[in-house]
Amino acid sequence: MGRGVKVAVIGGVFAVMVGGAGYGAYNVVSALDGGGGSSGSSEAKSGPPGEDEVAETSEKFFTAWEKGDATTAASYTNNASVAGTLLTAYGEDAHISGVEITPGKAAGTSVPFSLKAKVSYEGTTKPLSYKSTLTVVRGATSGRALVDWEPSVVHPGLKDGDTLVTEESATPQIQAVGRNGTVLTKEKYPSLGPVLATLRERYGSEAGGTPGVELAVRHTAADAPDTPLLTLTEGKPGKLETTLSASVQAAAEKAVKRYGESSVVAVKPSTGEVLAVANNRKDGFNAAFQGRVAPGSTMKIITAAMLIDNGVTSMNGPAPCPDTATWQSQTFKNLTNMKPNESATLANTFLRSCNTGFIKLVDEKPLTDSSLTEEAQERFGLGQDNWQTGIISFDGSVPASGGPDRAANAIGQGQVQMNPLNMASVTATAITGEFRQPYLVPFDLDDREPATAKGLPQGTASQLKQMMKLTATQGTAVNAMSGLGGDIGAKTGSAEVDGQTVSNSWFTGFRNDVAAAAMTEEGGHGGDAAGPIVADVLRVGG
Repeated sequence: MGRGVKVAVIGGVFAVMVGGAGYGAYNVVSALDGGGGSSGSSEAKSGPPGEDEVAETSEKFFTAWEKGDATTAASYTNNASVAGTLLTAYGEDAHISGVEITPGKAAGTSVPFSLKAKVSYEGTTKPLSYKSTLTVVRGATSGRALVDWEPSVVHPGLKDGDTLVTEESATPQIQAVGRNGTVLTKEKYPSLGPVLATLRERYGSEAGGTPGVELAVRHTAADAPDTPLLTLTEGKPGKLETTLSASVQAAAEKAVKRYGESSVVAVKPSTGEVLAVANNRKDGFNAAFQGRVAPGSTMKIITAAMLIDNGVTSMNGPAPCPDTATWQSQTFKNLTNMKPNESATLANTFLRSCNTGFIKLVDEKPLTDSSLTEEAQERFGLGQDNWQTGIISFDGSVPASGGPDRAANAIGQGQVQMNPLNMASVTATAITGEFRQPYLVPFDLDDREPATAKGLPQGTASQLKQMMKLTATQGTAVNAMSGLGGDIGAKTGSAEVDGQTVSNSWFTGFRNDVAAAAMTEEGGHGGDAAGPIVADVLRVGG
């Protein structure tokens, strides 16, 4: 109980007298109202909790938590059942004790705090410390001031359904090393955290290590590995070789910090090796490998290949670019201020990223509703759910579509779904003519079979590469790619998403034997956000 707070029992109910501003009377709190809490009254209060209520509620919650009284602590929250389960596990399953909480200065109804404790397991004890924040809200029915329950109150690494455990790890730790022997850690390369956790889960036993004892976050998702927080007893990490390049990974980590909700992947076209994977996302999701969103005009690489392979047109053949194009009652437009060009070639339409030029050609014979799907699957190795990268990944989806979606798919909207891994691979296939499935760890480590595809005719690949080079030197990718030397090329894209006022920014490009692709949610045009990210990676990797 905080300073100036006195408790008396009056006729079977608690009476709380709060010294200080504005009270001067007893507030009556029913003994049936969860065993305590910030002040209540005979009439339920409304509106945001006041400063005194925030202080009182947070202090009572902290005090019960420090005592290890999970039930009482949970009673000061607005979700006592769920809170009680997690707070009980905090002591019993995570073996955390000796909790000392130091509140910071409240900001309105939010109270930051720092926590020190110890974790003890089978004779070994280690200190634990971290910071978190809670918010006090008004109970919807009781009117009490209560802690707004979020798992992150207990630990910032917890999300809904997560819990904390301390035990011998299910798999040994790994020492992941890059292609040049550099050790890759989540401390040095933060966005590799989920990737390294999955690699450990899958290959910890094969890498030759022995398990230790850890405090970890246990996630509810079946395919999500535990997230280690504190090592009590060191096991022996096994060495795991990866395809990642420490220098390219460092560049990717720095590049995605330019813009929030960004992801990037770099691959080596001549081998399929993944050189870097980085994400800057609040949710921690590996969107670079697992994202499923429309790729916008970067899809025109595949569409152009389809047009060339089916004899509809060629790089120097016709691809008129009118103001609008109507396909089965749906009208498609170009970017604002794009001048129409009825005599445009495919190369010109590609480098300017003219939507209507592609839409006008999708109904040409011999194209059908499944032509784009067949091109994506048979030539680029996409959409067959068979990539074996070494971690969880999505290998794109280009479903056969009729109606307006046939045209929308051709410009990377409609039902098409991709991620930066997919588009980096598309660029690699486009410039080499060979599909080499991207991978993070050697296939012979666990006898994985790489996905295969027949790739592109060399004539098609040559034209695609030349059109991407023109885009980087004369088209929509000029600004992003400026200053890069060597053999370069690129394609921009922006994808409109329902519910967003700003389109997603996409960009894919190559420099020598490195291909990279990036996506920034609500980043605008491809060259605005995703473009600089890719260019930064290519500047180091290429």
